Amino acid sequence: MKKILFYCQNLLGMGHLVRTRELMRELVKTFEVCLIEGGQKVDGFAMLPEVEVVQLPTIQVEVFDSLQVGKQLQVVGSIMSLEAVKKFRQQQLIEVFDRFQPDVLITEGYPFSKNKALAFEMVPLLEHVRKSDRSTQVICSLRDIIMVKEFADREAEEKRRCEFVNHYYDAVLLHSDPSVHRLEDNISNTDSLTCPVYYTGYVVQSEPNRVEFDAADLALLNDATPKIVVSVGGGKLGHDLLESIIQAAPLIEQETIHRIVIFAGPLMGEAKYQQLVKLAQGKTNVSLRRFTPSLIAYLDRADLSISLGGYNTTMNILKTGVRSMIYPSDKDREQAIRAEKLEQLGLLKILDKSELQPELLARSIVDYLAEELTLNLENHLQLDGAKQASIVLQKLLKFHTKPVTPTIKIVAGSAKSAFAD
Repeated sequence: MKKILFYCQNLLGMGHLVRTRELMRELVKTFEVCLIEGGQKVDGFAMLPEVEVVQLPTIQVEVFDSLQVGKQLQVVGSIMSLEAVKKFRQQQLIEVFDRFQPDVLITEGYPFSKNKALAFEMVPLLEHVRKSDRSTQVICSLRDIIMVKEFADREAEEKRRCEFVNHYYDAVLLHSDPSVHRLEDNISNTDSLTCPVYYTGYVVQSEPNRVEFDAADLALLNDATPKIVVSVGGGKLGHDLLESIIQAAPLIEQETIHRIVIFAGPLMGEAKYQQLVKLAQGKTNVSLRRFTPSLIAYLDRADLSISLGGYNTTMNILKTGVRSMIYPSDKDREQAIRAEKLEQLGLLKILDKSELQPELLARSIVDYLAEELTLNLENHLQLDGAKQASIVLQKLLKFHTKPVTPTIKIVAGSAKSAFAD
């Protein structure tokens, strides 16, 4: 059985890990898979039993408030210094590679995202792979929208990252439907890439075979009252949305009979969560929780989803076809770009910051619930990205399988030297 070593590092939320787990859910059917991860652990988020997991000492970026993200890495849950943790992680990555001897190394996001933050360990690992006697293919796994932050010289930064990919990587898996969003929508010089880029379609979460819901989940899911489900991913962002929803709840209750189920996020600070608990007191139509192991189960039963516009939440919305309002995080432009494109297709409605005033928000929600909508997503979007990614990898490793079906872009050119951060 061929081996895949998957590297995933969440620095802020948990979206990258959620998407990685879904990819691995498909990969374990064909490959032996080992995951290296170094992000903050989430209670209730279970990894696949078939996957060997190597947990690195945890690092993350500091969050100063709900909207501003600091650039400084920090160590979580250890008394070791940041420099000591960096050195330990760097050594451990190489040790795991040598022990596991993978046929494929997949890096989630890197080097198109978290490029400078993770260079301290990724450049040494990639150099080690290149010098290794083993013919390991190196592949970048990318979400649909990348490199949305401002750069002092964007053209130079794009050139630098493409040269880095040309130097170290054999292929890119882009988890997007090319009819909605293409790599060149973010990077102007994609023609300079010398490795193939495979469009897999969107990676959409599947419903786990067994989900052990707690009593609160079972009570809410079995309650026949129509539901509005509100979520903000990991919970480090979107606090203003949750506060506005709770404040608008009594006004919504005057117009429609709905239970508002709010998931604050497992990574939200305890002090902030307790503020929301206090704000929700006395709101008889509000149920506030931190986390559920299966948001999809709630969305399947919901009349309306209100959320930030992260990749995984948006994919859950597309999978279930639930009526949706998206409030894009203004951390950067990623969520806004995705939401704008899907709104143009009539698949969701964008909430603007100006609409968060409780009276306006309540009116927008009630009016949107009253609209007649018919969404048929399965016939319009490619939502089998995990399966198609596995097919691509089997093809690259020369498995006997059906032809690769994702849209494939192969560009020609000569390899160029890379620059390390």
